[in-house]
Amino acid sequence: MIVTKKALSRRTVLRGVGATIALPLLDAMVPALATAATTPGPVRRFGVVYHPNGVIYDQWLPVGAGPEFKLSPTLAGLQAFKDKLIVVTGLFSDAAEALGDGGGDHSRASGTYLTGVHVKKSDSAVENGISMDQIAAKAFERDTQLSSLQMTADDNSLLGSCDLGYSCAYSSTLSWLTPTLPLMAENNPRVLFERMFGSSDSTDPRVRAARLKQDRSLLDSVSERVNQLQQTLGRADNRKVNDFLTSLRDVERRIQKAEEQSAKAPDFAQPAGIPDGFDQHVRLLYDLQLLAYQSDLTRVITFMYGREQTGRPYPQIGVPEPHHPVTHHQNDPVKMDKCTRIQRHHIALFAEYLEKLRNTPDGDGSLLDHVILLYGAGICNSDRHTHGPLPTLLVGGGAGALKGGRHLVYPEHTPLTNLQLTLLNKLGVPAEKLGDSTGQFRELSAL
Repeated sequence: MIVTKKALSRRTVLRGVGATIALPLLDAMVPALATAATTPGPVRRFGVVYHPNGVIYDQWLPVGAGPEFKLSPTLAGLQAFKDKLIVVTGLFSDAAEALGDGGGDHSRASGTYLTGVHVKKSDSAVENGISMDQIAAKAFERDTQLSSLQMTADDNSLLGSCDLGYSCAYSSTLSWLTPTLPLMAENNPRVLFERMFGSSDSTDPRVRAARLKQDRSLLDSVSERVNQLQQTLGRADNRKVNDFLTSLRDVERRIQKAEEQSAKAPDFAQPAGIPDGFDQHVRLLYDLQLLAYQSDLTRVITFMYGREQTGRPYPQIGVPEPHHPVTHHQNDPVKMDKCTRIQRHHIALFAEYLEKLRNTPDGDGSLLDHVILLYGAGICNSDRHTHGPLPTLLVGGGAGALKGGRHLVYPEHTPLTNLQLTLLNKLGVPAEKLGDSTGQFRELSAL
């Protein structure tokens, strides 16, 4: 990192009409003649990626333990990131069990996932706990424009009861700001983009259509400020700014293209800004997550590939049937193979995201070096609705807090919240209890 004579604020933003663009970390943001003692340490970020409807566990489970483990067929797509990978097995979400409430395992699975609290069975008066992502978000919010982001690739318009008397809120989000206030996940990239970087004057589709017709970019409104700023920056910083704005324009272009394609299909009721295909949609949502981390707009993001009981088909990988019914496979090898294909496909898309994080500079490392990503599910075997041992892995360096390349095996019924409690402390957020947690993991804390 080059020491400059004049330092920009780490929170430097470019403001224009309807847009606020936060910049990535530049050399010019490091104070002149800064020493190691006075230079701020790397920013730690946290993300959750949730896979619905469980897994085929024997295809997920790695072979061996400790550093000498081999990735399973489902996780093979993460081989390139094995040095940043920690697979954790033996974890359970016992709070998601029925406990006298009868059916509704899917709602309890996602509802409990980040809280460790047995949720209230109701289709209206919801009751849960504060989720661990929101505990982290509260600690980081003074340093970021947005305390957190919630994303999903699934329908986010469900109301009422979704699962045997449980509110749709439990299966449609992982994030709970308070025990009675869920933060609903957003699936529209345009809405997310405008939440991050600025908004149009109205949410009225006619106003957005007019804006498209004008072919006006959010970035155009700050172009003059960009030019002024770049005159004061060095060559390396100008390259970083150009690369960042190029990425930003590409994401906006893809959103606008999706809106245009949607407008040309009047018989297909599709919200503006959502691509036609699942893969394109997920890639766009992952790119928005990368931009949010890169510009330090937020340090906490949750993402759901889909809500529990999602019926999304995957014809692009040879699974034309709805996801949820296929997971009730009754040990049919054909159905089990289709479930595994879906799980491998989700991992493949995740690996693409990890590659972009690894290739994005952040301070003296990369975004992958400084983030902690929790990838997993609240159900193990969907055919039997079991809540453990849960498929769980961590990726990222956590700014030196984690050492990858290991498979950690814990006794069955070890609370998932023990891992999450440990992660909060690794993120620099002191916490002594989360839901049904019984303590932290020494194996992580000793690193």
